[in-house]
Amino acid sequence: MPLHDILVGCGQITWIRFTPNGIERLASEEQVLVEIAQAGYDGAPAGPGRGSAQQTIEQYRQHGLRPAPGYFGTDFWNKQRRDEILEQARAQAAFMQAVGCTELYVAPSGFDYVTRSGRVRREQAGHVRPEDSLSDEEYQVFAETLNRVGEITLAHGVRSCFHNHVGTVIETRDEIDRLLNLTDPNLVFLGPDTGHLAWAGVDPVAFCRDYVQRIKTLHIKDIDANVREQGREAGWNYETFSQHGIFVELGEGCVSFPAIFDILGQENFSGWLIVETDVTQKPTPLESATISRNYLRGLGL
Repeated sequence: MPLHDILVGCGQITWIRFTPNGIERLASEEQVLVEIAQAGYDGAPAGPGRGSAQQTIEQYRQHGLRPAPGYFGTDFWNKQRRDEILEQARAQAAFMQAVGCTELYVAPSGFDYVTRSGRVRREQAGHVRPEDSLSDEEYQVFAETLNRVGEITLAHGVRSCFHNHVGTVIETRDEIDRLLNLTDPNLVFLGPDTGHLAWAGVDPVAFCRDYVQRIKTLHIKDIDANVREQGREAGWNYETFSQHGIFVELGEGCVSFPAIFDILGQENFSGWLIVETDVTQKPTPLESATISRNYLRGLGL
């Protein structure tokens, strides 16, 4: 069943390079928006910290773009930080409401979370073991905090959509299922990342089928299955996977987007799809973004 009332955004991450010395920006913020518009997208993610909501709306409007749902990542399992996290959630929700978005991606951090084996989660990316997971208490705190965040954002008309991410403390299907089972589906929705699901060994189509009623927005991303298998066997860390080209443009990897979109269409999904290629192997971010946008056009989006 075809999708209707869809907005297609493009994540700015493709214009960022992560180096040992920090973040290197490949273009100015203004130029990134120019190229996202040039590639044919409806908008790009936005968040507080780079000006007021009205300034953001105007900046995007100058390029024919709309602000898309932003991203709020933190260590939700840390009970000592709960009050601070809830304050941050209020600010995020107020901003999303002010720029006209009804969803917010909420995601775990934890790349440097030390597992019981003594290794950190970024080193276990793509080959997580049960003993690498959060403790029972940390799961409970995570869920309780996420429910509180969901209450806060809904008061602003914004749905908190849990977002999975390889290299963080919630990566595998077992980890995602366990966390979601502890949260209230009326407070915590889903904004899954298809590429990170596939990288973690999760079937993105089955996941979307199982959770379609909670999905309110998605990051749509593709990966190279051969790189995934090579990295699993070699025990690569997150950065090594990225350097070897785990991320590819839509339609060039293993994720079955037609099947996912059919599932969403049957549920009458509408709203934002955010295209991301975290690290492209193409000559430029603009070429990467254009390839993915043209692929979606070929599917009628």
